[in-house]
Amino acid sequence: MAASGAVEAGPPGAAAAPSSAPARDHLFRPISAEDEELQPTEIESLCMNCYRNGMTRLLLTKIPFFREIIVSSFSCEHCGWNNTEIQSAGRIQDQGVRYTLTVRAQEDMNREVVKTDSATTRIPELDFEIPAFSQKGALTTVEGLISRAISGLEQDQPTRRANEEAVAERIDKFIVKLKELKQVASPFTLVIDDPSGNSFVENPHAPQKDESLEITRYSRTLQQEEMLGLRAGAPEEKPEEEDFRKEVLQFNTNCPECNAPAQTNMKLVQIPHFKEVIIMATNCENCGHRTNEVKSGGAIEPLGTRITFHITDPSDMTRDLLKVTKNPFTLGDSSNPGQAAKLQEFSQKLDQILEGNMKAHFIMDDPAGNSYLQNVYAPEDDPEMKVEQYKRTFDQNEELGLNDMKTEGYETGLAAQR
Repeated sequence: MAASGAVEAGPPGAAAAPSSAPARDHLFRPISAEDEELQPTEIESLCMNCYRNGMTRLLLTKIPFFREIIVSSFSCEHCGWNNTEIQSAGRIQDQGVRYTLTVRAQEDMNREVVKTDSATTRIPELDFEIPAFSQKGALTTVEGLISRAISGLEQDQPTRRANEEAVAERIDKFIVKLKELKQVASPFTLVIDDPSGNSFVENPHAPQKDESLEITRYSRTLQQEEMLGLRAGAPEEKPEEEDFRKEVLQFNTNCPECNAPAQTNMKLVQIPHFKEVIIMATNCENCGHRTNEVKSGGAIEPLGTRITFHITDPSDMTRDLLKVTKNPFTLGDSSNPGQAAKLQEFSQKLDQILEGNMKAHFIMDDPAGNSYLQNVYAPEDDPEMKVEQYKRTFDQNEELGLNDMKTEGYETGLAAQR
């Protein structure tokens, strides 16, 4: 069977392809009462009200200065049920659209309106809104939109009057206000906001600008894209991870002195202007032994750290410092008199430093780079404290177990061993 269609010339050797534009123009003809060829297609279909066969009519047409739409109408001759709706024949647009029409005269009530089911209709003066997907799409007029809203409110009024008389009275008053709008006694605003971009309000002055009609195109939000099915639903919220900084963790262990069951408390603490550390404390109820230990919460730093602190004032003693008060080598028969005297002199100097009578330099050298001395001027530099970072020696890396640690290319070595 041969197919007919318009063909455009292409480069030599290229196959000619039939153009779909003429066929589409033939399917979607401009809406007009004078076009006799513009006839709906009739399809027998099931009535969802009485479950007998009714008739669906489909009309493929084109709105001037807009785009193609499909108008569908169903009617059942058995139960009298009918329904009319429209659908866009094109894709969802790249942007949403918002039409804001100021209705000033009766002519504005006759403007043609295409309202898709994803559009929200608002009349701000009455604080009235028809939410998206609460109605089927419709090809109507401004007056038709208001009449449709009135019909929807009046539909359940008999039931409301029987069950909720006060609510029914308020709705009756609101229906009167909607009917007054149809008389255009005073100007009012009609807003049609459609994230799909496929709704339309007629501009009778097209292609000239309409002073009563404002058209705004906007980028959709994530929620609107989810509503239109353009984006998968929001991923399930991950359960909140426990914040170990806010609680003290406890685990069972054995006492290092008596080996009785004991409990160790552990807490993660963030030291300002430094890093996280882990404080661990064990208390044995059997023998009373207690231990306290501080460990770095991070990895070994790439460089070692040397902190040199000049002690010049008694207030400097508020910073942590280890003070030796007793030494077993200074007591008992095994003590050397000369060594004991030196240790005694050293202890006296420590006391003088603690009392602020002697200035000294405190040096803390940590090859792992995880030690810390408080800077009371933070975040500014401490004039009495010097922090240096240096490259570790081979022996220092050996003590930290880093020389035999291989973090790159170890897969190749494992494959060779296999």
